[in-house]
Amino acid sequence: MASSDVHVRICEQEILKYDIEIKALIQDITEYKGPKNKLTELNADVKKSFHKLRLRIQDFEQIAMEQDKESEKQALMSQVEGHRKQMLSNQTGWRKANLASKLSLDNVEKQALLYGAGGGVRQRKTTKEGLAQTTSDITENLMSISRMMAQRVEQSEETMTSLATSSRTIQETNEEFKAMTGTIQHGRKLITKYNRRELTDKLLIFLALALFLATVLYILKKRLFPFL
Repeated sequence: MASSDVHVRICEQEILKYDIEIKALIQDITEYKGPKNKLTELNADVKKSFHKLRLRIQDFEQIAMEQDKESEKQALMSQVEGHRKQMLSNQTGWRKANLASKLSLDNVEKQALLYGAGGGVRQRKTTKEGLAQTTSDITENLMSISRMMAQRVEQSEETMTSLATSSRTIQETNEEFKAMTGTIQHGRKLITKYNRRELTDKLLIFLALALFLATVLYILKKRLFPFL
């Protein structure tokens, strides 16, 4: 029973802790004045605490069911029922707290509307002036953007024209290079041809000179040595 007593005390302490947490959160909800998003967070915290409390009560019930003595079992089950009744009471208080908080928030909103009614005309006037100024600013910004876009388009057109001119110049230069290459190749062929013709002319001249010398020597021989 010593180990069981320890578990019982631990469960009772945790059940008491969660019960206190839930009551404090319910009090916060009851006194809550806004904004509504914070109220949602408070309700989420309550749900978490109720879930933990329910699990602890189930653990407590399991301990009670495991008791060997019927008297001890009945005593613990009685405590379980008491904890469950207290949890149901907290749930009722939670619903009432949400209702009270909702009514309070609605009253705050109504008062804000009533107190704000006196300045409604001035506020609407200010709003119209602000809208007019905003519209004017937007129009000016759109005109500025339109001018910038027109300048960009003009610059793009100039760039395209420049690129087209550069492309034509490059193409013409390429054609000139091709023509120059053909002329150089043709000149090379002519030079080669002229070199060959020059060599042939030199050979012919040499042969003619040799023939001329041979003829002169033959004539001299006949004149000087007729008997040979």
